[in-house]
Amino acid sequence: MNRDFCVVMEIISQNFLPQCSVVTWSSNRLVCNRSNILIPGGGRIRKSRLVIRNGTSDGYVVGENDDLGSSIATRRGDSKSKVLIPGLPDQSNGEAAAAAQITTSQCEWKPNLTVNYEKSGCDNVEAPAVLFLPGFGVGSFHYEKQLTDLGRDYRVWAVDFVGQGLSLPTQDPTTTTLSEETSSLEDKEPFWGFGDEAQPWADQLVYSLDLWREQVQYIVEEVIGEPVYIAGNSLGGYVALYFAATHPHLVKGVTLLNATPFWGFFPNPVRSPRLARLFQWSGTFPLPPRVKKLTELVWQKISDPESIAEILKQVYKDHSTDVDKVFSRIVEITQHPAAAASFASIMFAPGGELSFSEALSRCKENNVQICLMYGREDPWVGPIWGKKIKKELPNAPYYEISPAGHCPHDEVPEVVNYLMRGWIKHLESGGFEALPLLEDGEEDWEQSSIEKAVNLWLYGSKYSFWGGVGEAFRAGLVRVLRGKSV
Repeated sequence: MNRDFCVVMEIISQNFLPQCSVVTWSSNRLVCNRSNILIPGGGRIRKSRLVIRNGTSDGYVVGENDDLGSSIATRRGDSKSKVLIPGLPDQSNGEAAAAAQITTSQCEWKPNLTVNYEKSGCDNVEAPAVLFLPGFGVGSFHYEKQLTDLGRDYRVWAVDFVGQGLSLPTQDPTTTTLSEETSSLEDKEPFWGFGDEAQPWADQLVYSLDLWREQVQYIVEEVIGEPVYIAGNSLGGYVALYFAATHPHLVKGVTLLNATPFWGFFPNPVRSPRLARLFQWSGTFPLPPRVKKLTELVWQKISDPESIAEILKQVYKDHSTDVDKVFSRIVEITQHPAAAASFASIMFAPGGELSFSEALSRCKENNVQICLMYGREDPWVGPIWGKKIKKELPNAPYYEISPAGHCPHDEVPEVVNYLMRGWIKHLESGGFEALPLLEDGEEDWEQSSIEKAVNLWLYGSKYSFWGGVGEAFRAGLVRVLRGKSV
């Protein structure tokens, strides 16, 4: 199914001339036109806006105070530059051959801990390697739109964290005595992990940030075999940053997609040994009796398909996004006998040896390249967190996309994939290739119409954090006042 949308872009900076880009996605192509925005009278430009609209023509350039819904007079003429950017291959129109083929593999990382991962583009032997890390509760399947699209140009991997997705244990991590009562949730087969003793291979096993960081190291070193561009959404963003902070030699760049800045609410035994000893249990197996009962009650609620559907409705701003496949895969995962205990282990696991801010500081010290892409309507990890990172890393490109929620890579994959392609090209060229939407050029526009709009803000190197907070507050106030006036 073809999708047409427009993009509004704002470049907020003080040290370079803002430029605009126009992207039209129609008939399976993104048509990108770039143009400088000039302010009459000269002077330093702090903010510019452009709009990308659909249709057979290219679009509008919109001034800062223009109404996106209004008709705008534009000048006509021959294009001076035009860049065609492939959209997602539309398999419904017989373009399946154009999509990169996805293959699923598994490897035994530790005894009874099999890592599931998907890959594409393996024939692109000279291309950079890209690794995607999933958020909590999902897996590599959440990056299907990146695997099929970016896999046409790069070698792409997406991995399931152990304890999630299809990387759940292959055996019960605990032993169960005959006298033990079965779980109230499963009369025929008890949940794994609810026994009374841990198996030798599961001794001290806990699904934590440190374990996932170690897993990513294994994937990069043993499976991929070279440094990677690593990208992560939500929890995966934290793990990506954590891994880059401790293994900068294995990372060529980090893309954070609405990365959560907090995970693990119990003290880490390495950084806070005395405090950690105050907690008798920290996510290991078996689960204590009280935790078993609590887990059964909570799991009965959150694993219910209606609850899963409601969560997806919260995190996706655009409810027209097809999430049927994501929904079915999550429901399938919840039916695994190890899922409930794994969930409890994750929830009670200690935090990492490095906090998010400490990992960010270490990446900055090691000159790890970081790119930020955040959905503006995320109800869980709002753009304020991306802007805080931007404050610490002024030179990091920060893209804010709207309408998009917690999973912009799945909700607006055309935009995210386009930005990732441009950012990777920028780094691979040593900076000679400009960042996405900042290349020189000039374009003439003609009139068209809107069916669906996607807004994109790019914050420059002199971005003011508190100025951004104030701007977000004013924008929110305007939306509230407009709502009351309707």
